[in-house]
Amino acid sequence: MPAIAESAVEAVSAVNDGSTVLMGGFGNAGQPMELIDALLESGSTDLTVVNNNAGQGDAGLALLIKERRVKKIICSFPRQSDSWHFDTAYRAGEIELELVPQGNLAERLRAAGAGIGAFYTPTGYGTALAEGKETRQIHGRNYVLEYPLRGDVALIKALYADHEGNLVYRKTARNFGPVMAAAAAQTVVQVDQLLPTGEIDPETVITPGLYVDTITVVPSASAAARGEAPADAAQAA
Repeated sequence: MPAIAESAVEAVSAVNDGSTVLMGGFGNAGQPMELIDALLESGSTDLTVVNNNAGQGDAGLALLIKERRVKKIICSFPRQSDSWHFDTAYRAGEIELELVPQGNLAERLRAAGAGIGAFYTPTGYGTALAEGKETRQIHGRNYVLEYPLRGDVALIKALYADHEGNLVYRKTARNFGPVMAAAAAQTVVQVDQLLPTGEIDPETVITPGLYVDTITVVPSASAAARGEAPADAAQAA
């Protein structure tokens, strides 16, 4: 059964200096902003962060990069119109970038959770992204060998959890959450609502509680707009 943290700061206490942190989110959709803010407050530094992007605007991951708390970013889309904090750090040589095609990123995470040692993919073959990597021709097609991408801690966002840690996501906010939860040694989840065990239909569970270590309730503005009152963390399962 996962621990129920009373605050986001308590929830991220497992993130140590030098940790590899998997952060859910596709842009802002599904990004665990409050957990990232708590990580900023905690003082953890020298982090390797895995995310689809390299932060945007002046919120979430972008602020960690601004404060030079991230030594390396592994992502698919490092640059966009408002990625100025990453741009500044990268041009100054203050952050390392590992660029990974989005499909490869998702599959490397999935492979980590599934216990797969490595896999071959055609994506990236013949480009700078394949330099120094093993290649192989299979059935007349060229492939690149890629390895699993594991994390010390995953920070993800879900809509609901029960006291067993079973998770339900909201639409596209699901994105990398399920594969990151399985790929990390510890998974920390912020949810809109914590429900008594048994209230979530098993057929709707996306991430089983087996992959969840810590839950904290952070009601979102959208949940408030829908008139949903968060379940009290102290309710009996």
